[in-house]
Amino acid sequence: MRWTVLPSPVGDLTVARTDAGIAGVWFADHRGGVSETLADSDRDGSGAAFGDVREQLGEYFDGRRTTFDLPLAPRGDAFARRVWDALREIPYGTTWSYGDIARRLGGIGHSQAVGVANGRNPISIVVPCHRVVGHDGALVGYAGGLWRKRFLLDLEEPSADEGGRLF
Repeated sequence: MRWTVLPSPVGDLTVARTDAGIAGVWFADHRGGVSETLADSDRDGSGAAFGDVREQLGEYFDGRRTTFDLPLAPRGDAFARRVWDALREIPYGTTWSYGDIARRLGGIGHSQAVGVANGRNPISIVVPCHRVVGHDGALVGYAGGLWRKRFLLDLEEPSADEGGRLF
């Protein structure tokens, strides 16, 4: 695995990739940290292997990109990967609740498990876990901090009038 640090409007992002794709995008003070994942990895000081990520994140923060087209290779169990796939279905500028995702996965009683998997999403922003809110629309839990979640939702807000549910 290779990794680098990219600057962003929400602080430095540590980005890791394998030959299969992006394995992680973490905030500098990401809850849970990244040290275990990167322990046996090589830092790409120049960031040369991350040009596609740099470009797409830049377009996202500039408001010119609403979806990401990057190969992804997150590490997680089968249920977590199903949740992360569901997160990628949440349209830009909208929010879903944990219950909404649980229903999509066929089990309304799985909201808490969805919350755990959502909290372990290793690919922040690209896999938009920031678009998940509580059943009442409240901002709850975010590994990068609620201020970042609010920033990202505000960044996407202009699309909310396209039929999305923004609290």
